[in-house]
Amino acid sequence: MANVLIVGSDHAGLSLKQELVGLAAELGYEVRDLGTHTSDSTDYPDYAHQVASAVAAGDGLGLLVCGTGLGMSMSANRHAGVRAALCGDIFSASMARQHNDANVLCVGARVVGPGLAAEILKAFLGADFEGGRHQRRVDKIDLTK
Repeated sequence: MANVLIVGSDHAGLSLKQELVGLAAELGYEVRDLGTHTSDSTDYPDYAHQVASAVAAGDGLGLLVCGTGLGMSMSANRHAGVRAALCGDIFSASMARQHNDANVLCVGARVVGPGLAAEILKAFLGADFEGGRHQRRVDKIDLTK
């Protein structure tokens, strides 16, 4: 089964999302783009909730892009089982997966350029959760357990 990346953006993140979708496909990911697909003004929580629901259901990893990435991360993290990480650098993207078992990457299109965003996505997708002592900490994130 192919790796799946479920993506979403608002209007501010559309262009960067489209670039990152191409990269993810090149890296061998099956991409499921839940929108938006136009530059018309949209509300970021609508897309964050769709992607987070799919990730929480175990359908794949997530990628959310808006102007800053803040609104997307806040909205996605409202879902049990979702650990959305807002990353603006390569190291944080890798550590989010390795130590925090992050399953959604959030990026701000008005904060990072396309070149850096591509490297952030590669780092996120290229890292695996290390488990061990980190699992105990991740278990403490979800207050519904």
